[in-house]
Amino acid sequence: MHDDKNQNDPQSEDVELEHSDEAKEMDGDEAEEFVPEDGEGNTGTTKDAVKDLREKLKKAIAEKQEYMNGWQRAKADFVNARKREDESRREMAKFATEDILMQITPVLDSFTMAFNNKEAWEKVDKNWRMGVEYIYSQLKGVLEQNGFTEFDPIGEKFDALRHHAIETVPVADQSQDHTVVNVVQKGYLLNGKVIRPASVKIGEFKNAEA
Repeated sequence: MHDDKNQNDPQSEDVELEHSDEAKEMDGDEAEEFVPEDGEGNTGTTKDAVKDLREKLKKAIAEKQEYMNGWQRAKADFVNARKREDESRREMAKFATEDILMQITPVLDSFTMAFNNKEAWEKVDKNWRMGVEYIYSQLKGVLEQNGFTEFDPIGEKFDALRHHAIETVPVADQSQDHTVVNVVQKGYLLNGKVIRPASVKIGEFKNAEA
């Protein structure tokens, strides 16, 4: 009997409805406020969590770009250093034999002096002379294959880098002034670099009227 009275009591129903609405309202507030932890024990609203994630992502992208830029610079520096090393090695290889070749130049000079003495050279047995000339041409061929060449600067304007002037001689032609008019000793190049200037005589023009 008592239980039926409570079930039919309008005030009881109002109290239950009121409690039900409060519970729903509380559940809604708690649902809005609840955000899972971010892994570091921190919680906050959904808006704050998204903002925090965006900041972390932005920072991660910036760090990635910084690392990438650093790696690219390091790679470029390595490539450039490798190129310089290879170039230096090639240059060293070009001129590594310079000392040896310089020791050969007196031998070449001896051949040249013998050939230039036409009167004496013509008196030598023809077959022997042809053999020596052939040996000389072989030697020059091997040297030239290795970048070692001679130069005869007759007619060139005087250049202190290519010529060693041992004497000046008077010339009647003004165009020969400060020009190589006689080569006493040929010069030698190694891969285009002068390793021995030619010993020469330089023309000197003097105006007879002066």
